[in-house]
Amino acid sequence: MSRTRTLVVGWSAALVAIALFANLGLWQSRRAVEKQAMLDAAAAVMADRTPRPLSLASDPIRARDYDWAVGSGTFDARDALLLDNQQRNGRAGVRVYRIFVPAQGMPMLVDLGWLPLSGDRKLPQVPNLDGTIELRGLLVPPPSTGLALGPALVKQGDAWLMTRVDLAAIASETGLSVPLAPRVLRLDPALRIGYERDLELLPNTLPPDQHRGYALQWFALAAAVLATALVLTFRKRRRP
Repeated sequence: MSRTRTLVVGWSAALVAIALFANLGLWQSRRAVEKQAMLDAAAAVMADRTPRPLSLASDPIRARDYDWAVGSGTFDARDALLLDNQQRNGRAGVRVYRIFVPAQGMPMLVDLGWLPLSGDRKLPQVPNLDGTIELRGLLVPPPSTGLALGPALVKQGDAWLMTRVDLAAIASETGLSVPLAPRVLRLDPALRIGYERDLELLPNTLPPDQHRGYALQWFALAAAVLATALVLTFRKRRRP
């Protein structure tokens, strides 16, 4: 193979690798910015905690926003929805959701907290909550669905086991006659209902700092490929 052809092939491969690594770095950087903005917005709402009505969960314009909300209603009698693969303090478990019907507004999902799973992965029993109940907490977008593979939820005994929170699939599979509100209520940990919980928004995903770290790694790889290609090119040029 001639020197010119070797250079063309080598630089073509190098440029593809540089473009790939740089794009991965940019993606990680964007995720860091998005998550930091999310955390900042939620922190401002929780610091203020001005109560807003639960009916705001139904507003599609505010589907990606955060609000501290208070309101009363009743929990739907349908079985609990358990989100799988939820870690807490190094332990595997599920996050418990139930459908709540507020006095005003659309039915909505309420995050009741976290429960551990036993070694045989037997799902925990989640009793219904009867009567009119006043709730308060943080209205948030549902957890990111990530890569949607397979059904979003399947019936297992007296509960629905979810691989992701897909509001449309939940309404369809559980037989709701109306859609669910586009936001979920994360209960105030001080309320004496539900299970272990906090208002941490990124419990099972990467924080902004880790995205920034990964971005630097990808950019460093892109720079390393460029430097290697330049060194190899100039070394070949020095050969007699």
